[in-house]
Amino acid sequence: MTDYILNIQLFAAGDEVNKTISESLSAEMKTFYDKTLITLASPYLVHDQFGQKRDIPKNGGKIIEFRKFSSLPKALTPLTEGVTPTGNKLNVSSVSATVEQYGDYIEQTDLLELTAVDNTIVEATKQLASQAGLTMDTIVRNEIVGGTNVLYCPKVAADGTETEVTSRSQIDKTALLRVKDVFRAAAELKAMNAPKIDGYYVGIIHPYVAYDLMQEAGNQWMEVQKYATPENMLKGEIGCLGGVRFVESTEAKIWSEGASGCAVFATLIIGADAYGVTSVNGGGVEHIVKQKGYGNDPLNQRSSVGWKGLKTAKRLVEEYLIRIESGSAFSTTANAN
Repeated sequence: MTDYILNIQLFAAGDEVNKTISESLSAEMKTFYDKTLITLASPYLVHDQFGQKRDIPKNGGKIIEFRKFSSLPKALTPLTEGVTPTGNKLNVSSVSATVEQYGDYIEQTDLLELTAVDNTIVEATKQLASQAGLTMDTIVRNEIVGGTNVLYCPKVAADGTETEVTSRSQIDKTALLRVKDVFRAAAELKAMNAPKIDGYYVGIIHPYVAYDLMQEAGNQWMEVQKYATPENMLKGEIGCLGGVRFVESTEAKIWSEGASGCAVFATLIIGADAYGVTSVNGGGVEHIVKQKGYGNDPLNQRSSVGWKGLKTAKRLVEEYLIRIESGSAFSTTANAN
């Protein structure tokens, strides 16, 4: 298999490159562009990165199965000398989900290709990669924020008095995410024996909520620069608190359903195998370039660059995923996403 060094700007060389792509797209070139699209989309796949991965089934319909393993009960019966016990069986159950297809394309004219200063195929690929990454990640996010395991941050008055919150509609800008809320979520995951991800639980947090939390945490917050092995940091990681490694994303869920319509933010605290996702490799996302003259184009006036992909996500173990809902100092200005 040929190895490709990713430098998409090599394809901005000018008319000869545009001519080659427009006239024919070799298998090697297609492979390169598929890898390029996935690589450029990857930074947006924050929610996607912690799910149990499954490849898209080839010629197997639209249903994909994720595996769920149940814990074994304690073996408290003493063994009898010389007698083989009955033994146990691994209890495996499957959770199925239906994959759906998504995609978009950019059409460009022959006149644009001839007169544009920049290589329009390169620029279109960048924009489409961003769109593909955000689309795929939002599909995952919308599934996992629907979990049933939720904590609401209380409202805190200026004098420190707390008022319990029991629904999203009661949250306002004083219901900030606090250090003890993170510790509580981690404790609940530990109590459920939720497996960790490389020794930690993972939190997906919006930058506004991260600001609130870090202001309160002070020296308890460990920045990634202080890690013993900062080279092993997660995609988007900003720091650690209470055994939870936090990953920042502007795509963390926001609702405009708080008190007086203020923004409510979701912070997800995740254990391993809490949910499953389809892989973006192996047919999950495909880059598509159509040369001039495709379809109903008798004068070779139009070409296009696009992407399509199959995606689904499924919550597997509700107890391994906690959603903390809070307000923020920015609740009055943030928009729902």
